[in-house]
Order: sequence, then structure tokens, then C-alpha cells
Amino acid sequence: MTRSGESTVGVEEEYLVVDPRSRQVRPAAAVVIDGAAGRLGERVGTELTRFQLEVRTEPHTRVDDLGEQLREMRAVIADAAADHGLCVVSSGSPVLGDAVPPPITDGHRYAASAAHFRALDDEQVVCACHVHIGLADRALALRVSNHLRPWLPVLVALSANSPYWAGRDTGYASWRTMTWARWPAAGPPPYFRSSAHFDVLVDRLLETGVIMDRAGVYWDVRPSSHLPTLEVRVTDAATTVAETQLFTALIRALADTALADIAAGAPDPDPDPHTLRAAHWRAARDGLSGHAVHPRTGCLLPATTLTAELLAHVKAAVHRNGDHQLVDTQWRRLHHSGTGADRQRAACGGHGRLSDVVDHLAHSYRG
Repeated sequence: MTRSGESTVGVEEEYLVVDPRSRQVRPAAAVVIDGAAGRLGERVGTELTRFQLEVRTEPHTRVDDLGEQLREMRAVIADAAADHGLCVVSSGSPVLGDAVPPPITDGHRYAASAAHFRALDDEQVVCACHVHIGLADRALALRVSNHLRPWLPVLVALSANSPYWAGRDTGYASWRTMTWARWPAAGPPPYFRSSAHFDVLVDRLLETGVIMDRAGVYWDVRPSSHLPTLEVRVTDAATTVAETQLFTALIRALADTALADIAAGAPDPDPDPHTLRAAHWRAARDGLSGHAVHPRTGCLLPATTLTAELLAHVKAAVHRNGDHQLVDTQWRRLHHSGTGADRQRAACGGHGRLSDVVDHLAHSYRG
């Protein structure tokens, strides 16, 4: 939060480096990062594999300003890649290329991860968007996490953008969600009774060797280990900046609505964890197509009914934040043209050429 009470947001986006001729992922992130670092500095960096890179925005009070910075950053990245005959795409998973086993980025932490988690690293060539909500009070942040839990499957469905994996259609809208869930501390977070309860859980994970350090808590929502923020890590990397803005605005509005509900004395929702995980799986498989599991009732209903429920839930916060025009426009576009996964499959079309999907992603990257 700023002193005026406005909530701040920042994002981390992960991208894939691609050979524009073969359309396969290329282990050349280092040269792209080096080329972009002159303008982006420490706001561009490495990821687990040499196929990937990450950018980090500044915190913003206006999602429009965040979008402007992201477009500038994507342009710098795209130009740096082009200087080496490469291109960059924003997708939750690689469409083409031999991604298993991946070329691991040099560095102690990445080497330690490969040694500790072994073959689990093999299918982690996946890209997400992490949204940071400015919230320094950790106890309050954990209560907000509790309020966000029922909505996580809806965010998975809306942001689904990883239907393909290394040359095949997985049948899922968000295959990244499924591969990421294999980590021992990933997926929907637990219900936290207090800040002390959070510490006990994380300490237990450390003591048992399940995670290497506190940064290894990969729950879909977590207090950041190094920033005064609540980090929401549930969405696939979005094809376009406009979609990243939409998901960021919705997540901020969910957090702001949670804060208002907490201030009004509302109890923290505690959906059954098995039902919540089932809803998560269904959202990853089907996206906005077909039906979804309501995480609080366990009932099956059209996915679009559940997304409409989310929009109604955050409507007041979206207006207070000044994001209503952006959300209205992008919401209509999303429900008309489909999710990122839907559009990837449409790009493949009747020809069945996955190269067309990569071209679609590369063409859309700067937007």
C-alpha cells in the first residue's frame, strides 16, 4: 500500500527464447539477457533453464502504467533477441522443441535444485506471471491468502495459456499448472490460522528437506520471501500485455475486496482442500470450455458462470482502482476470442501446424 491507501502491484513475467526458423525453443537466454541488460539492468534475469528469462516491473498504483512498462520491456527483449536471430514468446509452455531434459542455467542454486529434486526439474520449462500486491503486514497478507484460495481455480481457467508441450497437444488448457503441481510445496496454499502457523508449516518443510530454503515455497499464493508483498503465482504467462493487465487488475481487486471483507469482520473462507484441488485440476484441463467445480459448494456448473461470479465479486474494487474500462474491454475480448490456450489451438487450425502457433505467439509478443 502507498501512504494514500492505494494498493500497489508489480509483476514478474517469464518468457521462452525461440529459433524463428525451426520454431523450437533455443537455450540462448543468456545472450538475450546480456543484450537487454543495458536498458533493463537487474529487471531482466535468468530462470531455471537456458530456454527461459524473466522480467520484473517496478511497483505501480495504476495498471495502465504497469502495462506501459511491460510493453517497453518486451520491446527491449524482442530487439535483443532479434540482434541474435532469435525471437521471444510468452506462453506457459514450449510449443516445439526437445525440452526434456532441459539445459539448466549455470549457478549454484540451479545446480542444487537439479541435485535435490532430480528428474522433477526435467519438465519445468514452464512460464508463469507472478503478481505482487503491496502488503507489508504478513499476518494480514496471510488472511488475504485465505480469502483468495476459493478463486484460484477461476484464475487458472481465465489465464490458461499452455495447451502444448514440446510438439504435442496435452489435452489441457494449462499444462503448466499440472507440471508445476508436482513440486512438493505447490498448488493452492493451506488455510493459515495465523502467522505463527505459517512459520510452523514452512519450518517443517525445511526440517524434512522438502524444500531447500524459504524461497522454495511454491504455493499459488505466498508472502514474498524478499519483498513486502503478497505474491500470487497462479497464472500462466500471458500471450499479450493486455491480458497480463487484466489478470493483474483482477488479482489486485480480489486482494482489495478481501481486505474490505476482513475489515468488516467477515470470516476467512475455508473450502475443503480436496474440493479445491479438484477444482484446480478441472480448471487446468478445461479452461473456460465446458464446466467447472465450484470450490466452495463442490457443484459442477458452466465455467463462464463461475467467472461471472468472480467479476461480480470484485466489481466495486475494480471501479475504485480505476481499472473498470480496461477490465471491461479485456473481459469481453477474452470471452469472445477465448483464452490464450483457445487461441493457440485456433492458430494451429485445420493445417495442424504447430509452427503456426509459434508464429502467432511471436507476432503477439509485443502487444
